[in-house]
Amino acid sequence: MLKTRLLAAAAALALVATAMTGCAAAGNSGGDKVVTLKFWSWAPGSAEEVAAFNKTHPNIKVVHTDAGGGDQSAAKLLTAVRAGNAPDVAAIENTSLPRLIVAGVPMDITQYVSDVKDKFAPGTWAGTTFDGHTYGVPQDVGPMALLYRYDIFKQYGIDTPPVTWQEYKDDAAKIKAQNPKLVMANITTDGWGWYASVAAQAGDQWWTVKNNVWTVNINGAGSRKMMDFFQGMYNEGLIGTDPILSPTYNQQLNDGTMLSWPSAVWAPGVIFGVAPSTAGKWQLSPLPRWSADNPKVSFQGGSSVAVIKGSKHPKEAAEFAKWQNATEAGAKLILNVANGYPAALSGQKIATEQKPPALMPQQTDYYQVAADIAKDTSAVIWGPNTDVAQSAFTDAMNSAVQNKTSWADALAITQKAVFDDLKKKGFKVKQG
Repeated sequence: MLKTRLLAAAAALALVATAMTGCAAAGNSGGDKVVTLKFWSWAPGSAEEVAAFNKTHPNIKVVHTDAGGGDQSAAKLLTAVRAGNAPDVAAIENTSLPRLIVAGVPMDITQYVSDVKDKFAPGTWAGTTFDGHTYGVPQDVGPMALLYRYDIFKQYGIDTPPVTWQEYKDDAAKIKAQNPKLVMANITTDGWGWYASVAAQAGDQWWTVKNNVWTVNINGAGSRKMMDFFQGMYNEGLIGTDPILSPTYNQQLNDGTMLSWPSAVWAPGVIFGVAPSTAGKWQLSPLPRWSADNPKVSFQGGSSVAVIKGSKHPKEAAEFAKWQNATEAGAKLILNVANGYPAALSGQKIATEQKPPALMPQQTDYYQVAADIAKDTSAVIWGPNTDVAQSAFTDAMNSAVQNKTSWADALAITQKAVFDDLKKKGFKVKQG
């Protein structure tokens, strides 16, 4: 997940720069016999969460292993399932979930978790449900939001954050006219997941599935319009494409020449990790929208906890996943120990009582703004071959930027690569 990689990288750079009320155990079908569950998770604080669960559930013992995050974790899970030595339960990044579902890694746990569906916003729950079947309990989410240098905005005559993407562009042009050295943001060429999320905000899901048929709509009209829009900003010098957390990117954060980051509510920790001297100068606001009267935004980043195929104790494994992610006790640990933004509505409510992130101590309503944003989120549907999309999109975008050709055409190239790959692998697939 982007969040996982960025937070880890930010923490490393910072080091260099400085030298849920528990579920009753009575539901355990094993009576007095202790059921042991193996749990894989890379998330910070997982060991503390397991300890808290074990203390309140004497008939279930969870044993935690850090198996690494991202593609590494997904690959290990798949190998373990095929070898017959997989864990009972595991954290899975939402971008990897569809790939693992079609590979038979997570179990369909609809029967075990439907009782906590109302603990989550519909858009959050939809991220773990495919074709009517639920494969995980949402853990943390990244509702998309805008971080911006409100001090510099105000310096150049902009007192309120932009509501629409057109206002975002207009504000960038207004600032640029007064100081050509400034850029509004860097939107990197390898940010395929970011573009997919903003396309979903515009109404285009790059993948959808119904009755076991996958529809690929990467080259949709809304997505092409989005690409043309950001290429227009780039051509006018309003945004750059430097990679996130590259030396240039970090320098721009520190010297105030990059004024915003359209990202998600987890982003303050990343910026604080590489530019702590800018604390107190940033503000969070809703992500700009394509239509002023439609506040819906998508997610960037997020993970879920799934019961893994082959587990001999799926009911108990699901009970652990529900306690960890759908109770107030679990949500508090996600928020305060794992430093994530809880997927559960109760956790988001608890967050409003927290102090704001270190990056913006002056924004006392930070978590209330985040909670308001989270109410208007819709799921991004990821497909079973996101790795193919990532590779094709990045290559096509790098070529478009270097050769000054159409960014939108990168979508057509990615669409073909993803569609052909699904067809080759035997999926039922159609063009969007």
